[in-house]
Amino acid sequence: MKNFIQSLFDLWKQLGLNQRVSLVVAAIAVTGGLVGVVLWSQRPDMQLLYARMGEKDAAAVVSHLQSQNIPHQVTGGGTTVLVPSDKVHKLRMDLAGKGLPSGDGVGFEIFDKGQFGLSDFVQRTNYLRAVQGELSRTISQLAGVRSARIMIVQPENRLLLTEQGVKATASVFVDVGGGRLDVDQVNAIRHLVANAVQGLAPDQVAVIDNRGHTLSEQLKQDPTLGSATSQMRYRQQVEEYLAKKVESMLAMVIGPGNAVVRVSAEIETDATTLTSEKYDPEGQVVRTLTQTDDITNSSEARAAGGAAGVSANVPEKAAGSADTSRPSTVSEQSRKNRTTNYEINKTITNVTRNPGTVKHLTAAVFISPRMIPVPLAADAPKGTPAAAPQAQKRSQQELDALRQVVINALGLKAVAGQSPDSLVSLQELPFQSALPLPEQSEAAEGETRLQGWLVVASRWAGVVVACLVLLVFLRMLSHQKPEPVPVEVLSLSPEAAARALPNSNSVTPELLNELIRQKPANVGVALRDWVSNAAPAAASKN
Repeated sequence: MKNFIQSLFDLWKQLGLNQRVSLVVAAIAVTGGLVGVVLWSQRPDMQLLYARMGEKDAAAVVSHLQSQNIPHQVTGGGTTVLVPSDKVHKLRMDLAGKGLPSGDGVGFEIFDKGQFGLSDFVQRTNYLRAVQGELSRTISQLAGVRSARIMIVQPENRLLLTEQGVKATASVFVDVGGGRLDVDQVNAIRHLVANAVQGLAPDQVAVIDNRGHTLSEQLKQDPTLGSATSQMRYRQQVEEYLAKKVESMLAMVIGPGNAVVRVSAEIETDATTLTSEKYDPEGQVVRTLTQTDDITNSSEARAAGGAAGVSANVPEKAAGSADTSRPSTVSEQSRKNRTTNYEINKTITNVTRNPGTVKHLTAAVFISPRMIPVPLAADAPKGTPAAAPQAQKRSQQELDALRQVVINALGLKAVAGQSPDSLVSLQELPFQSALPLPEQSEAAEGETRLQGWLVVASRWAGVVVACLVLLVFLRMLSHQKPEPVPVEVLSLSPEAAARALPNSNSVTPELLNELIRQKPANVGVALRDWVSNAAPAAASKN
């Protein structure tokens, strides 16, 4: 190796300046090319992980990759992520377990680019997609909601409507992970979707979580209380509200947890409409007045030629008819008619009673006795535990006062002859504490202690096994002795034998160099044996 290096130096001295520069540049170029090839070969093969993601999904995916120290590339304006090809499938499964990407869908940016030649059906479909995407993004911003998807169904816009009862409906799927949404949040989702879609009522919006529970079923309004489920739910709400109202009031007087109130409500579930008509004859009012005046005048004048007609030609009447000296008769007649029509006062009353009215209420109240602490004796040693408090029952006047307070809080009214006990049953009884028995507590404590030891043992079991394996390995290694390697006997050349000393036990430097040149391994073995043999001898002398 030394001769090879020396030959290179001799060759370098023989080269000129241009040759040296060319050789250095060539060496640098070759070295750079080799380094580039090595780096390019070590570069991971990047493949597509997800494309066309929203800003929120892209940020969440990149954050996950950075936390795992996984190399990645972001392209496509921040919507496309590339990762090494050998990790694509594993990352997709991991991100799917975290709900990424959530797939918010397309929003109103679908109309950013003008598209000509689209039919009316495509335009309405795109608008519906945009509304669904915007609502999904908005609902995903609520606390506790990881992702959301919305499906809206609207009746077709036809020229001739054959079904008048078809209404718009919507379904909302929310991914809440392992949590739950409050009633207010579910109600907010229903009203948010209903107000964003024309003709959509909140009761027509169904909200479903990732565990398959229908969250909006209990929020539907049923004004007629037609179904038994609605009736029971409404009754339960009324009873719970009144019981909580009384319990919170009694807790301020006798202490929290010292009163149990249960209210039973009888709810009116029938819808009735009453129509009544009432006539008041005293309240007459003139409606029409008709008055007619009839006056008749008649007169008869004297006739000179006798009476005309048949009587003048009758013979036996002829003598009488000749008397024309009698005067004519004059008559006058007057008549008045008056008609008056009266309107009788009439009252029409229409009363509509909706279901849900509380017809009757009763309540049952249990209260615990008053607990009075027992003071320690004056001569009790220091550190003596305090005695358990003693129960003291209340007087009948106090119980009656509490019963009257409950009656007033519930708005109950006793009928004549009805006792307050029939409205509110109030009793004072000691409450049973849910304390476990001593045997049960000891068994539970022992089981808990055993579980704790098992958890600790499972954590340190691996470390203990590793330590035991290491100790066994070190012990076996200490008992293992290296086998001596025999030194090969080499045949010396005649020149080396001639240079040897007459004493066969002596070795000259020339002979040692010859042996090293022929078999260098023998020299290392000999020196190791010499050192190992010299150390015990020195120890025995000391």
